[in-house]
Amino acid sequence: MKDKNLRALILAAGKGTRMKSDLAKVLHPLRGRPLLTYVAGAARAAGCEKLTVIVGHQADAVRSAVAGEDLEFVEQKGLLGTGHAVMQAREAFEGFTGTVLILCGDVPLLSVETIGALLHRHRESEADVTVMTVVLEAPGSYGRVIKDEDGEVLRIVEAKDASDEEKRVCEINTGIYCAESPPLFEAVVQIGNHNAQGEYYLTDIIEISRRQGRRVVSFIVSDPMEVMGINTPDELDRAARYLEDRQDGQD
Repeated sequence: MKDKNLRALILAAGKGTRMKSDLAKVLHPLRGRPLLTYVAGAARAAGCEKLTVIVGHQADAVRSAVAGEDLEFVEQKGLLGTGHAVMQAREAFEGFTGTVLILCGDVPLLSVETIGALLHRHRESEADVTVMTVVLEAPGSYGRVIKDEDGEVLRIVEAKDASDEEKRVCEINTGIYCAESPPLFEAVVQIGNHNAQGEYYLTDIIEISRRQGRRVVSFIVSDPMEVMGINTPDELDRAARYLEDRQDGQD
């Protein structure tokens, strides 16, 4: 059943250079279907009334590959980071005052049940922003989630910009969020690019929202595989095996 107060924003503009292919990352086939279709299907099944997809690299090819999926497309010209991508969708969400579910087009294993649990956490805690996180033993190059003593999220620090103490944090950002609109876009327009990459990080909405007196919480997902981004052919193979195992478990 569709929820008129819930819309999805799917980030699908990336090149995917580590896939060793000219194909846009979100079009790589997983068990015969483009990655993007898994994400769109999960968002639709979770009740999103409308799905907006941010395209960039091979934008026309992405549109063609998912034609008939009832998606709205917004093009990101110049791939300047996830914050910049969301900024491009401001007009598409003008007048919308519900919850925006921000998903990644290269994270195809996220279940409808986990999206539902994220939404429940977001609404039950009356948060303005909820970030989906996962705890990893070896968090490596992922952005660290920094919290206060009450467990509320203070900021997310990219690994390249993290101090040695911050790098010891094992709770990491998955890139998946729930955020209230229009406060989301009020925060996004304030994002700067003063960081090691010179990009506009969507993660900066955490600190900006906190400064505005808004409530930011996290939702920790239990299965790291569900939030695995597909960046390499090996990860694509792992995702296929995971889906096979999940299907076998349901039979």
